[in-house]
This record gives sequence, structure tokens and C-alpha cells, in this order.
Amino acid sequence: MQEAYILDTVRTPRGKGKITGALHEVKPIDLIATVLRGLQQRHNLDTSQVDDLLLGCVTPVGEQGGNIAKAAALYSDWHQSVTGVQLNRQCGSALEAINIGAMKIRSGWDDLIVAGGVESMSRVPMGSDGGPLMFDPAVNAKINYIPQGVSADLLATLEGYSRAQLDQYAFESQQRAVHAQENGYFAPSLIPIYDMNGLVVLDRDKHLRPNTSLEKLAKLPPAFAHQGAMGFDTMAIMNYPFLDKIEHQHTAGNSSGIVDGAAAVLIGSLAKAKELGIAPKAKIISAAVTSAEPTLMLTGHIPATIKALAKANLTVADIDLWEVNEAFAAAVLKFQQHFNIDRDQLNVNGGAISLGHPLGATGAILMANLVDELERRQLRRGVVTMCMAGGMGITTIVERL
Repeated sequence: MQEAYILDTVRTPRGKGKITGALHEVKPIDLIATVLRGLQQRHNLDTSQVDDLLLGCVTPVGEQGGNIAKAAALYSDWHQSVTGVQLNRQCGSALEAINIGAMKIRSGWDDLIVAGGVESMSRVPMGSDGGPLMFDPAVNAKINYIPQGVSADLLATLEGYSRAQLDQYAFESQQRAVHAQENGYFAPSLIPIYDMNGLVVLDRDKHLRPNTSLEKLAKLPPAFAHQGAMGFDTMAIMNYPFLDKIEHQHTAGNSSGIVDGAAAVLIGSLAKAKELGIAPKAKIISAAVTSAEPTLMLTGHIPATIKALAKANLTVADIDLWEVNEAFAAAVLKFQQHFNIDRDQLNVNGGAISLGHPLGATGAILMANLVDELERRQLRRGVVTMCMAGGMGITTIVERL
């Protein structure tokens, strides 16, 4: 078995996922074409060497529909031999693409893979693709499936997290993201977006709020109480009858931001890396997926991480940095509490609360952040992990070379 190595990571900046957002004018295929062309130009890459392009996309309809991976490869002037596949494992789609790419390399069937994801949430709104989990009342009723925001409030209620705790975490995420951006920590993987005239459309993440304060966060209204009142609180309590009510503590300030973005990771064998003259940055040493209780939903990253650590014969103490997707503050706090992780090792440059969560691309963005930060700090091992709809969790462990 040959090992799978991360040769490079690239991503776009993240723009607010609104009509007024900086990237609303940019089509999803142009977002992914930006990182594909950037990857090719960085290494003068002969794209005929790429065996496959794997792209996550959580809302694969309209401009993101069909097989956007193959379409993007052709649109980016990559060699016609490059195939492509679009995949959807909810919020973990890009990380799943990376893991499948690593599996293909480790099997020996392929030698060079590009894996990543894209999501234009301003042009293709979340939920546009429908689906029985979200929109079929019979399915909802059978499994007590509720909106993720209500699940986040359920988790906070079960764990006794206060609004102040959630807001404190969100405040720290904003502070860390601002510090990282101001000091160029994201620069190694960041590729600006240009328009057809060569003018910069966006060259830095735009969702973060430098002027955030605890006082401002405390004034934000609960974001999911109205959904709970539609009957979803009752459905949640059916699974947890010892609760009198759900405390709605999550707001727009302590939940992940809606943004547009794309990212790609170049994965290859050591022999292929030497052939191309590219020095590997990290080795993918373990990956795992699993699922947890579907009503609570946001704890699947815990058993997935336990599984990935066991596969790699590692413990929590062996991990230097953790990138835990900030879907909601409670999901990160629960993960941190379960593994007793030092806050100085966790989401050290902020996360989706401050920087945004472009669903299908986030896993690859987190991987880029992790690999760059391991290199900057000269540390050894890191974890990327994400909770997902339906209770799923996904984890990947890498080791810096």
C-alpha cells in the first residue's frame, strides 16, 4: 500500500452569501475554476497527470447541478482525460472528497487526485435541492428529524450551556480570525477572485466582524425559536422527555455564517510527487465516518474522531491542532468538553462562526487552514472534523512532513 500525501491546498476568499455579497456576481463554476487554474499555475501542472477531480457540493442544483466537477475541469482548460464526480455528504462533502481521494491513492489505483468543494450560497440557497429529510413530513415524523438550529439549541439545553458561554466562544472565534487575517496566516492557500477585466473582486474573507463585542452578541435575538414553536421543539422533547422545554440560545452571532467559496487539495503518491517536483506538505494517516442520534444530530464528529484515532493508533495527546467545524457554538463546546482539548489547540484561527461555512467547500478550507498552521507553527499532527445533518460525523488526521 502506498501512502497518500497532501501536495498543496488552495481556496478562494469567502464572501457573504447574500445578493449584496462580494461573490454573488461570480458563478459557482468560476469559483471552482479559480482554484483549479490557481493550482495548475502554481506548479506548472500537466493536468493530464490528474486521475480524477472529486468535488463536494451540498446543493447540487441549477448552476451547481449536474456533474459540476467534470464541467469545471473542462471549463478550466484542464486536459480532457481528467474525469470528475460531484458528491454530497452534507457539510462534510469536501472532507469526504479528500478522504476518498486518499483512499484512491492508497489503493494504488490512482496516483494524483484533486479533491475539494464549492458552494455559492448567495446564488443557490441552502435547501434548494429539497430532499426527504428536510421536506417530507412523513419522514420527519418517523425519525423526529428537526432543523439543525433547533438541534443546536437542544444540545445546548442538554449540556447546560448558557447564552454567555456560547457568545464567549463566538467572540473568541471572531478575535482569532481577525488576528489571523491581519497577520497573513491564511495567505499560503488563498487565491483572489478576479473579474473578466482582471480587477480584484475579492482577496480576503469578508464575513468576519472585527468590531464584534460580547455586548453586541448579547443583544442578538434567538435565531431558531420560531422554528421550535412550529412543532420542532415538541418533536425534540419526544426523544428527550425529561426536558421541560428547549432553551433557544443560538443566534446569528454564535452560529456558522452563510458564505460563498471554493477550495481544492492536491493529493498524490510519493512517487508522483517526486516525478512532478512537488514537495509534499503532509501525509493523510487516518479517516473515519460514522453517525449518531439523528434528532440531536450535531455530535457525530465525536464517535468519528474516536474511530479515526483508533485506526491511527493515536490518542488525543498525540494531536497538536484541531479544526472542528463551527457549525454552532454548542457543537464545538461539546467536542472540546468530551476530549478535554486545550482551547489553545482548538480552532486557533477562528472558524465558520467568524469566517463562514460554504457548505460543500468547508472541509477542504479547514484542511488548508490546518496544513498551513501546522507548517507555520512547526507542529506535527492535526485533525479536521465536522458534524453533519442526520447525525453523521467525519474526521481526518494528517501529519506534517
